Amino acid sequence: MPHLQLGNEIEVVALVAFLKGVNVGGHRTFRPSLLALEMSEIGVMNVGAAGTFVVRKPIGRAKLRREFQRRLRFETVAIICSAKEVLELESAASWESCESDIVRFVGILAKRRRALPELPFNLPPGGDWLVRLLAVQGRFAFGLYRRNMRTISCLTQLEKKTWHFYVRSQLEHFLEAFQNSFT
Repeated sequence: MPHLQLGNEIEVVALVAFLKGVNVGGHRTFRPSLLALEMSEIGVMNVGAAGTFVVRKPIGRAKLRREFQRRLRFETVAIICSAKEVLELESAASWESCESDIVRFVGILAKRRRALPELPFNLPPGGDWLVRLLAVQGRFAFGLYRRNMRTISCLTQLEKKTWHFYVRSQLEHFLEAFQNSFT
C-alpha cells in the first residue's frame, strides 16, 4: 500500500478519488468536509480541493464508487486512482516557468487511452492555441491553458468530447492541497 513520508511520520494511503463536475456554478453542490466525515469509517478524508478525497483504509474501487453514489443526491463520475500514481505526479511534471497569462494543469483520465493523438495537441488547432496538451503519463494528462474568456469552451471540448477526463485547474495547487491534507 502506498505511503506518504512527512518528517518522521508515515501515512498509509490507499486511493485518491476525484469527483467530476461537483460544486461548479451552483450545480451538484455538497459539503466535502461533511461527506468525508460521513465516510470516515472507510477512511475517507477531504483534501481541500473541490471533490478530491484521500482514502486511507483499503477498499475496492467499485465499492468506493458505490459509497459515493449512495451518499450524494446526484449522479457524478468518481475517478479513482492509487495514491502512488498521484505521488508520482510531482516528479513527472517537470515544468519550465510560464508566462503570466498561462496556467499549468493536470487532467485525470476516466479511462486509460489506447491510442493517443500526436502531442502537443492544441485547441483550437493551429498556432494560436488556448489549451495545449503536452504529455500523457498513465492516467494523467499535462497541459497549459491561456487565461482567456474562450478557454473554458476549449477545456469543455477537451473534457467531454476528446479525452473524457477531469481537469484539475492548477497542478501546483492540487499537489499542495494533497500534501497539506497530511499535516
